[in-house]
Amino acid sequence: MNVPACFSAFFRLRVVWPFGLLAAFAVFASGCTVYQSIGKSTGSFLHPVSGPDFQPIDSDLWDREHAVLYFYRPDSRWAADEIEAPSVYIDDSHYFNIRNDSYTWLVVNPGERHIAMRRPLLGLEGLNSFSLSLIADATLEVEPGGVYYLRYSEVSEPAETYPELEADHPLARGDLQLVSPEYAMKAQEIVATRFLNSDLLAPNHAGTSIVEAGEDVDYERRLALLEEEREIEIERLEREGRYRPAPWYWPFGGEPDVALEADRKLEKLEKDYALLEKERERREAEESDGWWFF
Repeated sequence: MNVPACFSAFFRLRVVWPFGLLAAFAVFASGCTVYQSIGKSTGSFLHPVSGPDFQPIDSDLWDREHAVLYFYRPDSRWAADEIEAPSVYIDDSHYFNIRNDSYTWLVVNPGERHIAMRRPLLGLEGLNSFSLSLIADATLEVEPGGVYYLRYSEVSEPAETYPELEADHPLARGDLQLVSPEYAMKAQEIVATRFLNSDLLAPNHAGTSIVEAGEDVDYERRLALLEEEREIEIERLEREGRYRPAPWYWPFGGEPDVALEADRKLEKLEKDYALLEKERERREAEESDGWWFF
């Protein structure tokens, strides 16, 4: 069996002293997706959270076309003694490591949002589909205007489950669970936590909007699905004898007798995304007030 070079290097060096392993990851991980939070995973034992007490997100920071994801971690002795805090990923991008007695939030666009948590070892978390410790791996269907509370704790589960989730949903069990707003607002829950501020010892990219990143993810997902749909449509037309093969001198393939439905959808997708990019440019121009500094 052929094993990617990054994996074989990892397993050959698994007995190396941890700092040697850290260097080995950087050298041998070429061509692999590396999950890491080096320099960001400092736990509460070394760096307790010192942000302000819980306050709901200001209404000026989001609109009802989007949604808010709150993440919080109730206080516990286990979490307070932690050397490294686990990482939180949205749509395969790392945003923060959640420490004891803390909360933060992200504004996201509606649709399917993939949420994952990984526990690091010296900041390293995994390669491709391999994770040293995958705490959570779930997809949450986010509605416009929705506010969602995700509770993380290794020592206690919420006393009640989120009513709209199926019992076998990944966020209805385990250490990371979706809870209702009413439950989150109980004593010793999110209202007792402090904001996960970003600083030199534990920087993060939370407490902000990641709508544009989500829009880009949705575009890439839709593009991949439509390209697969196009291949299936061409295969069907070939079976029906409605696809003209290319001449021997033409290397780029044949063409169908009819316009492809997938091509129509792809064209619309590209036009919609182009309009989205123009709108982003317009907003950036407004925010800069037309001033350029050289």
